[in-house]
Order: sequence, then C-alpha cells, then structure tokens
Amino acid sequence: MSSEIDRSHECFADEIAIDFPSVGNLVARVRDAFLGERAGGVDEIATHTAEVSVSSREAWRGTIVPLEVPIRGTCAICGGRGETWTEPCRDCCGTGERLLTHPVRLSVPPGVADGARLRFRVQRPHSAPLRVEVRVAVRSSAA
Repeated sequence: MSSEIDRSHECFADEIAIDFPSVGNLVARVRDAFLGERAGGVDEIATHTAEVSVSSREAWRGTIVPLEVPIRGTCAICGGRGETWTEPCRDCCGTGERLLTHPVRLSVPPGVADGARLRFRVQRPHSAPLRVEVRVAVRSSAA
C-alpha cells in the first residue's frame, strides 16, 4: 500500500516542462488537491504578524484600521514563468513569485483591550493562504 501512495505523488511529474521551474509548487498543490490529499497542514501556512495602535476612544467605540499585508503572488514581469527569454527574471530572481502588498480593512471590535490579538487569513486567487495575527496596542488619548 505504501508503494502505491509513493507512486501517486509522481503521477504529474512528467507533465512539468523543464524550462518552467517556477510552476513546481503550483503543480504540487494541484496534484495534492486532485488526489484528495491536503496540500499542507496548519503548521505549513505562513504567518504574518503585525501591530496596530488605536486610541483609548477608538478601542472603546471600535474602529476600522487600514493594514497592508505582504502576500506572495505571480510575478507580473515574467508571468510566473521565472524567466524572460533565456535569462532568469530579475524581478523575481527566477522563482515566478513576488511579494505584493494586499490592503486589508481591519475591523477592531468595540471594547478591545490592550494586547488583544486578532487573527484571520488572507488569500489571493492562485496563491497560498496567509495567516495574519495582529496585536492591538491601545494608547492613552490626550485630553
């Protein structure tokens, strides 16, 4: 049985063209999804941590805070190929991915305490999910 499982992971290996190295991770995720296996465990999801500062008034009432979240996406220069003509793509260093900023409007609930942590996930189309953990710092309001 274990040899059958090991061979199932090779079923798409010959479908990847050698001159498209950047699609290796994508094909692995597609293969795992096609075979009904989970692409990655909870521990394999990347985590981004950030901190937002709100006034005591905003913490009491609740507020919306703009937040820029870095997320991996397809390189616009090479289209995810990892190369331009015969040279590796300079913008993505041949990986086919770039770090992009994704704007998020973070809703801070009313009555939030200093040090509270808000957690959520962000996912762009055709990219892996990103777990985001935001620590809320409440600053005292000037009277």
